Amino acid sequence: MEEDRDTGRQYTGRPCALGICIPPKNAIAEVIGFLKGKSAIQMFDKHTDLKKRYWGRHFWAKGYCVSTVGLDEEKIKKYVTWQLDKDRNMKESV
Repeated sequence: MEEDRDTGRQYTGRPCALGICIPPKNAIAEVIGFLKGKSAIQMFDKHTDLKKRYWGRHFWAKGYCVSTVGLDEEKIKKYVTWQLDKDRNMKESV
């Protein structure tokens, strides 16, 4: 477990994986955008202290990883590591 420096909350430090089936009539980007948007709103409503930390209401990372068939777990881990490094570098440069 890791502790958030600002809030003191405990977290695992691991990314969250979600497996869903999206019908062909729906665009993947729209479904992901909807999920990220609605879940961020719920997080901000439930944890009001997050509004101070994420004042631009940008809770989630910009990217996401999608696998239709056959993407192995190692490639997903590699992508998640890359995304975390990218996010850390952005925070350090600000």
